[in-house]
Amino acid sequence: MPPNEVMDMKRLQRQLVLNKGAEKFIFRYEEGREDDLLDALVDQAKDHRTEFDWFDAAVLSFKLSQMLIGRAEGLLADDSDVTVLH
Repeated sequence: MPPNEVMDMKRLQRQLVLNKGAEKFIFRYEEGREDDLLDALVDQAKDHRTEFDWFDAAVLSFKLSQMLIGRAEGLLADDSDVTVLH
């Protein structure tokens, strides 16, 4: 198996879910492909066939940011050679 294919298989699958009325929006993405997820949120907000709007995109992008900050803090906490200043 080529090295890139092995790396792709090791990426964690993540998802963000938004329940809005009778609709459920599920956005699945691979860890490290958050930029593609943000593009998908913008595309969905532009699509007037659903109730997903710019506020929903903002809420999910904020949630994504919080998740990324949490993961970064976890990585820093695991690295004993790094001092975190607050």
